[in-house]
Amino acid sequence: MNFMYESRRLLSEYLLFHYGAVDEILPSDRVWPSGMAAALDFPCRTVARFSPGRISRGLDLGCAVGRSTFEMARLCDHVLGIDYSQAFITAAESLRRGETVEYDRPEEGRLHTRLLARAPAGIPAQRLTFRQGDAMNLDSNLGTFERVHAANLLCRISEPQRLVERLPSLVAPGGELVLATPCTWLEEFTPMENWPSGTTFDWIESLLAGFFVLQSRQEEPFLIRETARKFQWSSSLVTLWRRKPCKPAV
Repeated sequence: MNFMYESRRLLSEYLLFHYGAVDEILPSDRVWPSGMAAALDFPCRTVARFSPGRISRGLDLGCAVGRSTFEMARLCDHVLGIDYSQAFITAAESLRRGETVEYDRPEEGRLHTRLLARAPAGIPAQRLTFRQGDAMNLDSNLGTFERVHAANLLCRISEPQRLVERLPSLVAPGGELVLATPCTWLEEFTPMENWPSGTTFDWIESLLAGFFVLQSRQEEPFLIRETARKFQWSSSLVTLWRRKPCKPAV
């Protein structure tokens, strides 16, 4: 496990990223470039790539502190959110139970602002389950899902091909898969021998083309606030795929 994702600092950063209000991330006492506001609510925007309509089962891999899982549950009877970080899952489960989660927003130096994360309104808690787990070693009895979502996960695991090769068995025929990745391959997460040899998109397509049909390909910006004057602005490649019908046994 990469233990950085168990730290209080990263937990606070992700709670703000997932649940922070606009004026908590970009306070109104300053004038911010318009592109920064456009990069907010990333977990909601990736989920919005799915086709409209209600379905039965959804899976959110690398769910972090759970905002995308909540958003999927608006149109899913049940969504399972899985993340490797126990700290993230504990926070997501607290929010599912209707609790508030306190966290600190760093300002500068030793200065912090205490904030509260709350689950989005109008989503019944029984529609969600959160579980700590390894996206590269998922339980064999998970079954299939009509929607699978994995945002900014591929380039943060050590053997991403293992996950991609498992996806066809997780998405039901006719179901949809949303993959998002900023393609920021780093050796601290993924050994170089496990990086794509060409572009990330070409690599994903080569692994999925036999099982899925590409529906759309977009770029989605996202913004992570580190301190009052330091932000990460990134762009994630977001692809939507539809599972092909399974071939009948011969």
